[in-house]
Amino acid sequence: MGRVSTSDERRRLPAVDRLLREPQLIELASLYGRDLVRVQVRRELDDLRERIGSDTGLAGDALEELLKSLPERVASRLADEVGTPLRRVLNATGIFLHTNLGRAPLPREVARHLPARLDAYLDLELDLESGRRGDRNRRAGRLLAALTGAEAGLVVNNNAGALVLILAVLAAGREVVVSRGELVEIGGSFRIPDILAAAGAVLVEVGTTNRTRLADYERAIGERTAALLKVHPSNYRMVGFVESVGPPDLVALGRRKGLPVVVDEGSGLLRPHPAPQLAGHPSLSELAAAGCDLACGSGDKLLGGPQAGLIVGRREPVERCRRHPLYRALRPDRAAFAALEAVLRRHLAGAELPLDRLWADPAAHRERLERVAARVGAEIVAADAYVGGGAAPEAPIAGEALALPGDDGLLRRLRAGEPPVVGYLREGRLLLDLRTVDPEDEEELVAAVRRALSGEAGGPD
Repeated sequence: MGRVSTSDERRRLPAVDRLLREPQLIELASLYGRDLVRVQVRRELDDLRERIGSDTGLAGDALEELLKSLPERVASRLADEVGTPLRRVLNATGIFLHTNLGRAPLPREVARHLPARLDAYLDLELDLESGRRGDRNRRAGRLLAALTGAEAGLVVNNNAGALVLILAVLAAGREVVVSRGELVEIGGSFRIPDILAAAGAVLVEVGTTNRTRLADYERAIGERTAALLKVHPSNYRMVGFVESVGPPDLVALGRRKGLPVVVDEGSGLLRPHPAPQLAGHPSLSELAAAGCDLACGSGDKLLGGPQAGLIVGRREPVERCRRHPLYRALRPDRAAFAALEAVLRRHLAGAELPLDRLWADPAAHRERLERVAARVGAEIVAADAYVGGGAAPEAPIAGEALALPGDDGLLRRLRAGEPPVVGYLREGRLLLDLRTVDPEDEEELVAAVRRALSGEAGGPD
């Protein structure tokens, strides 16, 4: 039988406009726009025309299969060129503050009420009673003060920004004394010395890597000293022959020398937490009670809110931070304020937060594990969970997780599903820790695991 003519095969290629009416391409147009989808469809058709006219030719069933898979190739081209949209992920790693997965999830009740505050106008900077312009920080600032016992509070876009603002206000062009053992590196190679330099402050290191005494600070104080800074080393721990100066002693020195004391708490722990893994972590309320002039922390870590930098302390330096020109560049938008205010009110009311699932009642957690294990054919094994996000890195939370025979292929199928599921491998088994999975997501988790075990990677039809 002779070869099918090139012209006949090319006539089988559909028109661009007809392809754009297919459901898969309509969906892509809603994500990337019709024009970009059209461009990629044309590129795919041009590639097929070229292959039809090549020496090897392209015809019959082979051409038909390529036409069927054209929407998938267009989607892949668009993902490479523009990037895929954010996707909701089920975190079954047992690491609650998983930086790669967006750190703390908002409480479901908070998330459910956010749309009503985002798809309309808000009294963000309007005093409804007087009709005059207000302060966007007024609600969150008062809530932070009420929760920590500080005189005032201020919110910026992240904790690094909070520290830069504080140092720019208190120490631009002057010296800041810091223990050498606290010159930590924050995620993304952003180091404390870099933050001081960005704020225009001059770093003065005191002590040694493992031991810093109060006398070291005192000897370093001079005419150009502007502040004493203490940084909580949240990402690491030193043990053994170590010594450091606590906030109360540093505050006492600051009072004697007439210098402000600043503490970067890091993780946004508002008040002491009962969990043993957080027993040694200083809270913002404890730092305020110790007399620290300013303390700062993150909103999206132990606080359990959106990304934000929290500043609490004495009214006068907080107000100076608010009035500084840099504050306008660092202030959060209304979405962050709406989410943060709602989370702070849950703290004020003593309501449960997603973080609390790490220390769920063992009997209730075991019942949940048994229920899910029976549905996916898993074992229940001992497994540690972690707070994550740089908090309590050496303090595992003992417990149990689900275990299934698994390898990298199963991990990939789970990540490729809808919704994606992220677990981890240990000794040739896939482990899924339910402590970081919302109970409301249980059905989706079970369905996703079943599809992945059967060899499927996609979501339900």
